[in-house]
Amino acid sequence: MMDSVWPLLQSLQGGPAYLLLFALLFGCGVGLPMNEDIVLLAASALTLQGVMDPVPLIAVAWLGLVGGDALVFHWGYRYGAGLLQKPFMARIVRPERLQALQQTLRRYGPAYIFAVRFMPGIRTALFLAAGSLRMRYRHLVVFDGLAALVELPLLVYGVRYVGGRWQQILDVLHHLQGYLLLVAALALAVWWWRRRRKGGAPR
Repeated sequence: MMDSVWPLLQSLQGGPAYLLLFALLFGCGVGLPMNEDIVLLAASALTLQGVMDPVPLIAVAWLGLVGGDALVFHWGYRYGAGLLQKPFMARIVRPERLQALQQTLRRYGPAYIFAVRFMPGIRTALFLAAGSLRMRYRHLVVFDGLAALVELPLLVYGVRYVGGRWQQILDVLHHLQGYLLLVAALALAVWWWRRRRKGGAPR
């Protein structure tokens, strides 16, 4: 899908370009089958071509990201887990996944929302879970908004720093993602084993 959107985004200037970016990021937040990180990287690369400027890009992207997350949060707040009976949401969030994220949020609290902003693949489900638990709206705005304020400048100016090499770096990150997940899983397994062993040791 990004292959068809990318030429259009390149061809626009000024307000229409920012409006399309907002729509794409908002859509990603509510289940559009597109990776919002790829959209952000592509938009950041357009600042090198003069299509967009960094500061307005960050502002529009922040509104799009937090706006989409807030809508999903509101759906969860208003309709709860019953929303998963809708075919559209059932394709995005499985009931067992929602329950697992609810348990995680109960354990770590609203601050976990900050961490999820940096975890692709579970954001929509997490915000739905947070809303279904009737967390306060201000928790979403504070933690998700603050995380976006950290993420966006780093991403935009990071792409500008590496210049035309951003696509190569993205390809490397995609290639290494599987290995990084394996290392994280091994570290978690070792931590769990050591904790279990310590808990079972005689006192």
